[in-house]
Amino acid sequence: MKLRKVAAVVLIGMSLALGACGTKTASDADKKDIVVGFGVGTYEDQFRKGVLPILEKEGYKVDIKTFSQNMQVNPAMKEGSIDASVFQSTAYMEGINKELSTEMAALTFAPSAPQGLYSEKHTSLDEVKDGSIIAVPNDPVNQERAVRILESLGWVKVKPNAGTTDFNLESVEPGKYTLKLEALDSAQILVSLKDVDFGVVNGNYIANAKRKITEALKIEETPEQHRIIVSINKADQDAQWAKDLKAAYESKEFEDYIKSQGKYDGFIEPVAWSSN
Repeated sequence: MKLRKVAAVVLIGMSLALGACGTKTASDADKKDIVVGFGVGTYEDQFRKGVLPILEKEGYKVDIKTFSQNMQVNPAMKEGSIDASVFQSTAYMEGINKELSTEMAALTFAPSAPQGLYSEKHTSLDEVKDGSIIAVPNDPVNQERAVRILESLGWVKVKPNAGTTDFNLESVEPGKYTLKLEALDSAQILVSLKDVDFGVVNGNYIANAKRKITEALKIEETPEQHRIIVSINKADQDAQWAKDLKAAYESKEFEDYIKSQGKYDGFIEPVAWSSN
């Protein structure tokens, strides 16, 4: 199975990011009932079949909450209705920390799916033309990722001052072609491919639909800041449940499960697995 390695330096950065924390009671730190939130996609399935059995053997009772839209997950974290989430990247989380005044931190990496450019109308990138409709995610971070794929093909140009967490389509200029970019919720792009020429789809939705990431006409080289993380509140970094959750994601048992499932071909392997 071909899985790409995440650079170790990112996890070092994560450890530094976890440096500041609040005060939690002993009962909070030692609790055995935890709630983990997910957006729509395959990360919930990874957890349910690969991580949950490990935690249950250690005496944990886990409530899995799946949200219909990714934008619902972090507000739930802020209000305290979930303890951890697995759906977002470091870049996305940092943007939300600023937007919602939250203090979330990265606990570890999850096996991450790259974005890809897909089509149900075309079989070749050569079929693009002026006026082609391209669906891209409507949130700034994933939209920036998607547009970078188009930029790598020469289809568009991105203004030099374009940001990541505040990215918008005003930063996009015509490249080889004058395209129509249509911003949709990330979870809706795959089912909307019949209505557009091409769409940039997050790979977890592809895997969840029992399709292969390798079906993409173009696969991104996923930057480290866009790889999926397990997120918690900084105040929980020293809680035993957080340590056990981290250990489960980094375990040989979870690694073996992921590698046994063909649908995860093309996912990016967490660097911690190199020590297994």
